[in-house]
Amino acid sequence: MKSIVRNSVNFVVALCLFGTFTTFAQEAPTKNYDQGFRLGFGLNGGLPLQDPYDYNLGADVRLQYDLSKRYSLTLTTGFSNFFVSGKNNDLGYIPLKGGFKAFVLKDKLYLLGEVGAAFAVTNGYDKTSLLVSPGIGYATETIDLSLRYDYHSDFPIIENNTEDKGLGLIALRIAYGFRL
Repeated sequence: MKSIVRNSVNFVVALCLFGTFTTFAQEAPTKNYDQGFRLGFGLNGGLPLQDPYDYNLGADVRLQYDLSKRYSLTLTTGFSNFFVSGKNNDLGYIPLKGGFKAFVLKDKLYLLGEVGAAFAVTNGYDKTSLLVSPGIGYATETIDLSLRYDYHSDFPIIENNTEDKGLGLIALRIAYGFRL
């Protein structure tokens, strides 16, 4: 009976000492992340997934507010153009999107979701379309490379020789950014 009590007391003492050592080990100073704004200027190139469009080129400006080291809010605008070969008119538009960026791997690889509107501004076409843009990217302190899918719900397409709506685009963005 004495050995059971002694072993129990030794076990409790060992647990207390172990807990004390691990508590001291966890008291490392924490670095406070400096929240703030970033500004980026990007060039975009893409392939439309529906006819009659051949390719897309554009430029954008993205304002980013870092909530933490891993999460940011974004606001993106610029100008893009869907080019059409032949007698059809190109379609130029101004995107305006708000989004959320989450870094998922070593503060470099991120997932981005943006939603907003695309305002058509060329060739007499003045419709506005819902714009949804999920993407994935890799960012350093100054360079940002991303691949995204844009869906323009109300832009015209030609499917089976009839006019329809719902234009998809896969685009690559190369940008230079800096902290404000």
